[in-house]
Amino acid sequence: MADPAAALRIVIVAPESLVPDADADPEDRGAAERSRQLRIGLLEGGYNIVAVLPSDMFLPDRLAQIQPDLIIVDAESQARDTLEHVVMATREARRPIVLFTDDSDTTHMKDAIAAGVTAYVVAGLAPARVKPVLDVAMARFQVEESIRRELADARSQLNDRKLIERAKGALMKRHGLSEEEAYARLRKTAMDKGLKLAELAQRMIDAMDLLG
Repeated sequence: MADPAAALRIVIVAPESLVPDADADPEDRGAAERSRQLRIGLLEGGYNIVAVLPSDMFLPDRLAQIQPDLIIVDAESQARDTLEHVVMATREARRPIVLFTDDSDTTHMKDAIAAGVTAYVVAGLAPARVKPVLDVAMARFQVEESIRRELADARSQLNDRKLIERAKGALMKRHGLSEEEAYARLRKTAMDKGLKLAELAQRMIDAMDLLG
């Protein structure tokens, strides 16, 4: 049976070159080690890393071209430019975003989650933890997207009902029809024209607005 992890196309966004350097300060060495452990975990988990991208002005375009299934931000939590670039690139086509950081200051966590980060992982990263974290992130994202679609559908249905009620009221007023007769006329006209009821109602309303 194929491993679901192998089917995921992952992009890593790293705002800086995270290469271990003996002369680097402890903070930079820690970030480089985190990055190394992250990549080991992804490889051991069988994930398909399609690109490692810098955080720059071209990031939205690159992400739009690659169309990854999941985005990993390998950065410090206060790297707002990185998050803004990633979120901007996924605004129209939402994807799970996982932030890995060594920064123990969680004051930026709320902003990161609000910006669209699905999972926020702070310090203590071991390669074996990477796959469970990504599994949870994917599951949470799927649940959130399902709720988002349900809310969008509910709003759309409410808007459709309002359009139909307005069009029905116009027919009742203009032709002296009962509510049932107005609805029946709307329904028959929609069927004859091959339109959804709400589409016909919208056209009627547009015409009424145009004619005053």
